[in-house]
Amino acid sequence: MCGIFACHRHPDVQKFKPQALQLSKAVRHRGPDWSGNFVCNKTILCHERLSIVGIESGAQPLTNSDDTLILAVNGEIYNHRILRKQLKHKPVFKTASDCEVILHLYEEHDIDTPKLLDGMFSFVLYDAKKDRVIAARDPIGITTFYMGYSSSTPGAVYFASELKSLHPVCDKILSFPPGHVYDSLTGKTTRYFDPKWRDPSFIPTAPVDYTAIRTTLEKAVRKRLMAEVPYGVLLSGGLDSSLIASIAARETQKLKKNAGETDGGPIPHTLVGIDDDDSLSTITALPELHSFSIGLPGSPDTVAAKKVADFLGTVHHSLTFTLEEGLDALRDVIYHLESFDVTTIRASTPMYLLSRKIKALGVKMVLSGEGSDEIFGGYLYFGNAPNKEEFHRETIGRVGNLHLSDCLRANKSTSAWGVEARVPFLDKQFLEVAMGIDPAEKMITKDRIEKYILRKAFDTSDDPTAQPYLPDEILWRQKEQFSDGVGYGWIDILKDTAAKMVSDEQFAHPKPSWGTDIPDSKEGYWYRCMFDEMFPVQCAETVMRWTPKWSNQTDPSGRAIASHVNKYDAKN
Repeated sequence: MCGIFACHRHPDVQKFKPQALQLSKAVRHRGPDWSGNFVCNKTILCHERLSIVGIESGAQPLTNSDDTLILAVNGEIYNHRILRKQLKHKPVFKTASDCEVILHLYEEHDIDTPKLLDGMFSFVLYDAKKDRVIAARDPIGITTFYMGYSSSTPGAVYFASELKSLHPVCDKILSFPPGHVYDSLTGKTTRYFDPKWRDPSFIPTAPVDYTAIRTTLEKAVRKRLMAEVPYGVLLSGGLDSSLIASIAARETQKLKKNAGETDGGPIPHTLVGIDDDDSLSTITALPELHSFSIGLPGSPDTVAAKKVADFLGTVHHSLTFTLEEGLDALRDVIYHLESFDVTTIRASTPMYLLSRKIKALGVKMVLSGEGSDEIFGGYLYFGNAPNKEEFHRETIGRVGNLHLSDCLRANKSTSAWGVEARVPFLDKQFLEVAMGIDPAEKMITKDRIEKYILRKAFDTSDDPTAQPYLPDEILWRQKEQFSDGVGYGWIDILKDTAAKMVSDEQFAHPKPSWGTDIPDSKEGYWYRCMFDEMFPVQCAETVMRWTPKWSNQTDPSGRAIASHVNKYDAKN
């Protein structure tokens, strides 16, 4: 992940530039490899780069041939090779960056450019001839992105990858909506991504196609192996990350036969990415696929992840952390997350610690399993859905809010250490397939475990000649929330510590500035207080609290749901 900061129509941009560079520096953890900026008219674009594709030539901001179009991007465009071929005016590319194609697409497609992109991205593009900015975010909001306004500079608009770059200058901050594009000529932010499955009144009736589920997910993983640097997989031992690891292991073996393998030597200069025949050009900079897991000693995820790694033959790194190390990291985690949501903080802390280890081992990019639970209704509370219509609408809502929950967690926990997380389950084509299935096929019943159809799509037991994707005990393992799976003691110590840190008197009298957004637990109260110490009140409006539906429990832990095999004693 990279970091961007931009301001359009600042009244004195040259005077503002030193401060803009400092605001950009606030997200340098996201892109520690290089810093760049471009000033034109009353606009400044700043970029902090994490180099993964076009590593020698892709420094940003990127410009066209006459420097009249300037671009700062955070993300990856997986179909950039295909898009290059489709350009009618055949421009001369300055770099091997996957992002440069956005500049030339804009010349031909203007505001419709984001519709053509297959990837995860947030970008700000400045057209100097029109004194115009367009900004856009990927369809699901995998990359974090915010926009802001300041009463001291009316008429100016600000953009940044994280809140910490905006709150010193903006008194109004919004989370930039996924699947939208902003145009400064109209001042409007409009939706460009609007598939039929987003309509809550439309309930799909298509039967499940197990082959389509399997092949589109395999292609989604293949796309995301586009890299010129060492990559790996996050492996919790749960279904989602294990499937991604299994597919990545298979694809990596294919790539080693067809693509350059550096074994630590110089990386060849190649235009990497997927082509229109679905072939992939990439560089396997490590001779074997590396996998990473974290947990308390003997945690459910640590044990399961080791079984999967042994089965797949990955070079596995299992990190253990102590309860004290987790507690010590909380304040830093909240600073990087820019959230006070309980479930996000619980799950992000081990992911934050693991990302530091991953970076120390020289890996810059990892694949992760976010999105599956939202798409397939994998959270255990979905077992309480009253009917398929409500089940489906809840999946739409969960996918639509991923930018405020799991995508935010995955993005900021890894970016804190200059690591990029890619999420194959949120591929546009895979979403089209998976969200178009009759939701009756996804419902949890006494005969069907959660995410049954996803498991079944990768179950090869009926074909004795097929190589299994995963051991049965993993393929059919019950869902664990990540914050539970790293060790049940983690959530317990958080609750116990919060009870000591927040008195009954404090909890009974929340701060007036919180308005109606009152924490419903001492743990939530504790996190909100730490958040308030680091971020002003305008930042709180970007935070969403994650709570399960169809349940009397407000605790987001999977163990709060009655169907969990290790459920709490309290009644669901």
